[in-house]
Amino acid sequence: MDSRGAEHAVVVGAGMAGLLAAAVASRHHGRVTVVERDVLAGRGDRRGVPQGGQAHDMLARGHQIIEELLPGLTARLEAEGAPRGDAGQNARWIISGGPLPRVHAGLDVLPATRALRESLVRERVAALPGVTVLDGTAVLRPTTGGDGTVVTGVVCEGAEGPFTLDADLVIDTAGRGSRTAAWLQELGYPRPEEERRRIDVNYVTCHYRTPEEAFRGDVSINTMATPETPRGASCQRVEDGRTVLTVYGILGERPPADHDGLLAFTKSLPTGDVHEVIEVSTPVSEPVRYRFPANLRRRYERLEDFPAGLLVLGDSLCSTNPRYGQGMTVAAQSALVLDEHLGRDPRPDPLAFLRDLTARVVDGVWETTIVTDLSYPGVEGERTEEVLWMHHFFLRVLAAAEQDPEVALAVIRACTLVDTFESLAEPGVMAAVERHGGPL
Repeated sequence: MDSRGAEHAVVVGAGMAGLLAAAVASRHHGRVTVVERDVLAGRGDRRGVPQGGQAHDMLARGHQIIEELLPGLTARLEAEGAPRGDAGQNARWIISGGPLPRVHAGLDVLPATRALRESLVRERVAALPGVTVLDGTAVLRPTTGGDGTVVTGVVCEGAEGPFTLDADLVIDTAGRGSRTAAWLQELGYPRPEEERRRIDVNYVTCHYRTPEEAFRGDVSINTMATPETPRGASCQRVEDGRTVLTVYGILGERPPADHDGLLAFTKSLPTGDVHEVIEVSTPVSEPVRYRFPANLRRRYERLEDFPAGLLVLGDSLCSTNPRYGQGMTVAAQSALVLDEHLGRDPRPDPLAFLRDLTARVVDGVWETTIVTDLSYPGVEGERTEEVLWMHHFFLRVLAAAEQDPEVALAVIRACTLVDTFESLAEPGVMAAVERHGGPL
């Protein structure tokens, strides 16, 4: 729907959250400017995204939303070489030490490098009416009205020096390095509470050439770490006939960053699925290491006052353990909430937006992440009776899922954010879980 009722929106950051925010903002604002500090040349990894080379998942719900916002993007990804499959038939799920049975999910999985996916989305968004992508430009600070209660634009610095962009709305999607909390303090507002939960995930990624038959018809293999084996891997077929392998360890487990060490690491995983692929593959890059120290959440929704004309979403708001692959899909879900609020008012009430986004998108992802991370003995945090029961419940569901296609489908739909994790407690799933393991 096009209901443009305001002149200019500025989006800070051209990652997936920023691009999708710009796509929906263009429906409600005559002009949208996306300001990105990195120079966006070609389809390579961006300097400001050190984790860009790691395997990145766009979960099934994310695919659905992006296809809704940018019709035809799925076909474009396929045309660029991203393999397409069914999330239950062509993606191998090893979540709790054993594989899930094959089941038709009716949900797309299209593995691709972040660089390709982001560049295609950026091209589509930049082609929307009124949208400009301004790269190589840093946002220094917001501008405000006389009493500091209304954000009226941003001061930027590009190759030719500082300049000001006036705006009816500024949307911060700058990521974990967002400066909105500091800006609020400078404007006389309290800083939001920050919640950090240490998980210390260490990643290593390498690209390979792999005989297609090594995947046995699959497009991805996801071996999740468990408390018993705190190491895992994502192995994906992507564009250009390449394979991306990302291995990781949790709480001090550091995968090796050499080819022989990587091969040995894959052999130590709970099943041999990934090792069988890498054993017959040829490296075409050097291994690259990346570290994710902690889940981070900024509690803007708890503030009592917030300047009009400023919104926050994406990793600027909440950044969770990337081993669950939820970040880009959460960005897409957040864009839908943004679209609803902009449809009611092109300069929406910021606290109403932040509280709605928190309740509908952020809370569920954060709570599931933290509860799951707490199943690792070395993770700090209180393990209440409720948390311990949820650990027991998830283990029972996953054990049943390895035997029962009905439960496996429910798990896949929850893991791809098509359904909430609360859906696993629905009567049909619960009955199947108890059928395989007795009363809960």
